[in-house]
Amino acid sequence: MNIVEFNNKLKDLDLIERLKLISKQYNGNVVFTTSFGIEDQVLTDVIFENNIDIKVVSLDTGRLFEETYKVFNATRDKYKKEIKVYYPDASSVEKLLSTKGPYSFYASVENRHECCNIRKVEPLTRALKGFDCWLTGIRSEQSNGRTNMELVENDEGYGLVKVNPLLEWTLEEVMSYLNTKCVPYNSLHDKGFISIGCAPCTRAIKPGENFRAGRWWWEANSGKECGLHTHGK
Repeated sequence: MNIVEFNNKLKDLDLIERLKLISKQYNGNVVFTTSFGIEDQVLTDVIFENNIDIKVVSLDTGRLFEETYKVFNATRDKYKKEIKVYYPDASSVEKLLSTKGPYSFYASVENRHECCNIRKVEPLTRALKGFDCWLTGIRSEQSNGRTNMELVENDEGYGLVKVNPLLEWTLEEVMSYLNTKCVPYNSLHDKGFISIGCAPCTRAIKPGENFRAGRWWWEANSGKECGLHTHGK
């Protein structure tokens, strides 16, 4: 089944059947990267509750909110399943902080990309290695840059197929699922934090602002991406 056929096939399925078919299509060689955001918690619940053969991993940048770690712990307690964690290369972090200090990312977009590459992109590259398919919690309404994405994409940067099974879901549908299923989620979402990343780079959004306005808010036109979903493109 080629990517176009697979994309069309998934469109006709509900979320549980989508994830089961994704696992079957790639013989279980599928990895899901969670940042413990609301979308990721929906996918984690479906994967774990239905025992779908998809590996769940996470990136710990070393700068996460305490609330994020609490969701991580609550998720482990609820499902009793392993979530493998990838951490940045220690020597790269040591060099960055020694030469530029702990807040170099505020100085320029280039510095911020450097920090994101060290703390996110490089660990993700290791996390994806050896897998045929990468599952994400991307939704099209999260930002303008994500409106033209497909359910199934060929990610040439990482050399695998990327699937976004929640692509057409709305924020209301995500929150309804979490509340109905009693799935733990980050308490910061109830305080105006929509997209949650590293603590120094995330703030609550104001009324009328878009979903990604709280990420790297000091940057005007950087595209509001860290490189995880644009790497190598």
